[in-house]
Amino acid sequence: MKKIAILTSGGDSPGMNPVIRAVVRTCIYHGIKIYGIRFGYDGLIKGDIFEMNVSSVADIIQKGGTILGSARSKEFLTIEGQEKALKNLQDFEIEGLVVLGGDGTFRGANVLSRRGIKTIAIPCTIDNDMGYTDYTIGFFTSVNTVIEAISKLRDTSSSHGRANILEVMGRKCGDIALNSGLAGGAESIIVPEVEFDINKVCNKIICGRKRGKLHHIIVLTEGILSPYELKRQIQEKAKIDTRVTVLGHIQRGGTPSSIDRIIASQMGSVAVKLLLQDKTDLALSFKNNQVEYVPIEEAVSSKKIFNKSMYDIVDELSI
Repeated sequence: MKKIAILTSGGDSPGMNPVIRAVVRTCIYHGIKIYGIRFGYDGLIKGDIFEMNVSSVADIIQKGGTILGSARSKEFLTIEGQEKALKNLQDFEIEGLVVLGGDGTFRGANVLSRRGIKTIAIPCTIDNDMGYTDYTIGFFTSVNTVIEAISKLRDTSSSHGRANILEVMGRKCGDIALNSGLAGGAESIIVPEVEFDINKVCNKIICGRKRGKLHHIIVLTEGILSPYELKRQIQEKAKIDTRVTVLGHIQRGGTPSSIDRIIASQMGSVAVKLLLQDKTDLALSFKNNQVEYVPIEEAVSSKKIFNKSMYDIVDELSI
């Protein structure tokens, strides 16, 4: 194999740049030409492909986002779009491709692998919603961002004797809320995997106030219900002034944490080495503190298992 390319697709996550850095430098170390593709599969369709070198990835290990840019491509879902993408890879004589993203990105890699392009997929999404791996790149950085917000909200909530609802990302996965809520000492955590009980939340608030507690932090995973509707219900039932904070895309930005950089660097290196062994259609995972891999189809079909025991610990500690 003489030429490998890399792209980032879907929602960005902190840690993508350390992966890019590792892929580029591992290729150069092994005498392989490495190409960057701007803005994911959309850029691949448009032929926005350029050769990279050591300087291309200088001073990016500490940067959030992705220097390659990211996008979602509806055109790539069509046969015509896939044909254009495949032709551009063939025109550049690119034999191997490393893709960074979530399950949609992985499915695109699977398509290209079936068409003869050797592909390796690396899980980069803050949601940690891919069941085949313990952790996805960007998750820990996002959790740290939420923990920082919880600490600041506790200060102001205590000053005014308020409850504060903090809405976090995660879609159908409550891992961000669960982990940040545990580490940040939140009193209530609302996740899609556990049935929501407004009376239990309000009873915690009332009991806390009776013993002189001045704050109550509620971490809410997006999409379960409107944080403003939750605010209304809490104010009505618990009779406490309640405020809402929606972190939104702040959770996707920022300097990657040390753990995300370590996992990213390992995965980037392993991806290139697998391609050099003519491996294809594989998704890297981080399990048992090491990088492993499974077929992409297995990765996207694996069900995410919620850590109920951790949730129960949060419930015990937040009395």
